[in-house]
Amino acid sequence: MSSLWGTVWGNVLMTFLISMVPVVELRGAIPAAVIAGLDIKIALPVAIIGNLVPVPFIIVFIRKIFKWMQSKNQRLRDLVHHFEAKADARKEQVLKYEFWGLMILVAIPLPGTGAWTGALVAAMLDMQLKRAFPAIAMGVVAAGIIVTIATYGVSVLI
Repeated sequence: MSSLWGTVWGNVLMTFLISMVPVVELRGAIPAAVIAGLDIKIALPVAIIGNLVPVPFIIVFIRKIFKWMQSKNQRLRDLVHHFEAKADARKEQVLKYEFWGLMILVAIPLPGTGAWTGALVAAMLDMQLKRAFPAIAMGVVAAGIIVTIATYGVSVLI
């Protein structure tokens, strides 16, 4: 049986999985796709979809997961406090501008922003999935375009 890695489908899977990883997200998946030789017409939508897959689960379940983690031990409790502090630091921007604030938070392709942080902030603010997901999705698309331009150059989108 031949290996999947190094094939177009393997590169698509790699891009999809990398874009789901917190912190790395599509900011790392798109450059990785370039290195792997994946065409932008494939890399960008795959990275966007992969980046959005965890969002509903984070928004719906993260509070329950955090509660469970805090009951287990001090190390997990400290980790939860770290994540809550990270979300709390971004809360003002989202509260002030709501939909657009959440979208901008996600769209900025820098560490400490992105779909995971946006979903965490939305969950901490008790935003409903149907209200938060469109803003996060628009932010992910914007971040994908920014990262694509930075990786491939402006001419790729023309």
